[in-house]
Amino acid sequence: MERIDKIYTQFPLYRSRRIGYTLGKSLGEQPAGEQPGEVVNRKRIQRLLRIMGIEAIYPKPRRPTTSDRDAEQKVYPYLLRDYKISRANEVWSTDITDIPMRQGFMYLVAIIDWYSRYVIAHRLSNTMDVSFCVEALEEALSSGQPEIFNSDQGSQFTSAAFTGRLAAADIRISMDGRGRCYDNIFIERLWRSLKYEEVYLKDYADVASLRHGIAEYFRFYNTERPHQARNNQTPTAVHLSTIH
Repeated sequence: MERIDKIYTQFPLYRSRRIGYTLGKSLGEQPAGEQPGEVVNRKRIQRLLRIMGIEAIYPKPRRPTTSDRDAEQKVYPYLLRDYKISRANEVWSTDITDIPMRQGFMYLVAIIDWYSRYVIAHRLSNTMDVSFCVEALEEALSSGQPEIFNSDQGSQFTSAAFTGRLAAADIRISMDGRGRCYDNIFIERLWRSLKYEEVYLKDYADVASLRHGIAEYFRFYNTERPHQARNNQTPTAVHLSTIH
């Protein structure tokens, strides 16, 4: 599952067949008579992807998963196409990713400011229940609020508990189009940085050390790691310099 997670993080458009091919090449094994890379049963990969709560990002009929939206919940339009962002606290976004451990997975939600790339709040959970997402949202709103809040169409973010809190604060709600991985590109880049610079290097054995490691990485990311897209300033410096 850790190998699959690395492939998916680098290539989120890959489906189970291509993930299996890439995985087989990385394992360096090839039974006689099989094509290069075809060494892992595709159904096993599909089963592991469902356990991990991830699947390829592309328009398609989908099986229900814990990250699917409730059909009865309202889906909001995407508001950020060609939208020009000029300051911090104008647009925030959120997403959930799986975090591999030595045994099993945890789920991480984070909320970032689009302009500064500042990580405002995060929470870890061993389930995909909406509560840890609402907790992260409450923490973020305690420090300010955006004009627009963007998310995907997952059940956590279309839930009444989540959208209701945003509506109560008069925040405009934006949601990614189905199958459009680039609608929330900044947080997708955050996940890749987090996993390659922290998670894959540490191989966490327990939840306590994982919580500490994630918190320390986000502290480093916000206050020490320069961001090339922002003239090599840190997210914290950009955030504080443009906040209104």
